Amino acid sequence: MVRRIDGVAREGADRGAEGESRRTILVALAANAVIAVAKLLAGLASGSAAMLAEAAHSTADTVDQLVLLASLRLGRRPADDEHQFGHGKERFFWAFVAAVWIFFAGAIFSIVQGVLALRGGHSLGNPAASFVVLAVALVAEGTSLIRAARQLQQGAARSRASFRRFVDEVRDPVPRVVLLEDAAAVAGVLVAAAGLAASAITGSEVFDALASIAVGLILAAAAVGVGTHAKALLLGEAAWPEMRELLERRIESHPEVVSVPDLRTMHVGPDDVLVAGRVEFRDDLTVPEVEELTERIIEDLRRRDPAVGQVFLQPATSDHA
Repeated sequence: MVRRIDGVAREGADRGAEGESRRTILVALAANAVIAVAKLLAGLASGSAAMLAEAAHSTADTVDQLVLLASLRLGRRPADDEHQFGHGKERFFWAFVAAVWIFFAGAIFSIVQGVLALRGGHSLGNPAASFVVLAVALVAEGTSLIRAARQLQQGAARSRASFRRFVDEVRDPVPRVVLLEDAAAVAGVLVAAAGLAASAITGSEVFDALASIAVGLILAAAAVGVGTHAKALLLGEAAWPEMRELLERRIESHPEVVSVPDLRTMHVGPDDVLVAGRVEFRDDLTVPEVEELTERIIEDLRRRDPAVGQVFLQPATSDHA
C-alpha cells in the first residue's frame, strides 16, 4: 500500500521510529546499569576475574546506551547553514564512538584482567553471590535482547526482507548496536558462569581467568560488528536496492520521461535519504515544461516514500525545444 505523506506526517513517522529506538535503549540501559553495579560488587567480594570482566562489560554497555540516547536528540536538530542536510549522521558517528568504547573499556580491560590473573594467580571466595548475579543478569540481558530482536524483526517484516539481511543492512544503528551488545552480554554471562563453575569444581582459578579473556574476545567481536556498520553509514551508504528501483520506476512512470540514465542515493540519517539523478525527458518539451515536470516528480517521490528528503534531478541533455 502506498503511503501519502506530507511534512507533518513525515515528522510524525520519523518520531515514531525514533521513539521505538528510544524505548529499546532505555530497556537496555536499565538492565545494564543495575547489573553493572551488582557484577562489580560480586567480583570484588569473590575476587573473580570473570566477574570483574563482566562488570566492565556492563559498564561499557551502560555508557554506550547513554551515548546512543543522546545521539537521538543530537541527530534530530534541524538543518542550518553549516549542516545543510541536517544532523542525521550524528546517529552514525556516535554509534562508531560506541564501538570504540566497547573495545577499549570492555574488551581490553577484560583481556588484561584475565592475563594478569593467569600470570599472578588469584584466590576465589565463595562464588554463590556471583552465580546469583549472573542468573539475574541473564534474565535482564535476555529481556533486552528479545526486545531489540523484536524491533528488528518488525522492521524486516515491513521491508519484506529476511531478518539476517535486515540486521546486516539496517540504516538505523540503534537497534543493531543494542542487539549486538545484548547478544555479547548473554554470551559473556554464560562464559563467566562456565568459568566460575569450572574453577569451583576443579579448585583451579585458571578457568576463571580464561573466562575473563573469553569475555574480552566476545566484546572485541561485538565492537568490530558495531564499528564496521557505523563506518559504512558514515561513509555514505546508499538506500536499499529495492528503494532505488522503486524511485526509478516512479520517475519513469511519468509519460514525459524517456529514461533515468543515472540515479544515486545516500542516507544522511537513518530515515532521511538524499536522491540525485539525471533524467532524460522527451525532446519536444520546453525548458519551462521540464522545470515544472521536475518539480512534480520530486513531490511525487516525497509523497511515495517518507524517507525521501532532498531530491536533485537534472536533465540528461540540455537541448530542449
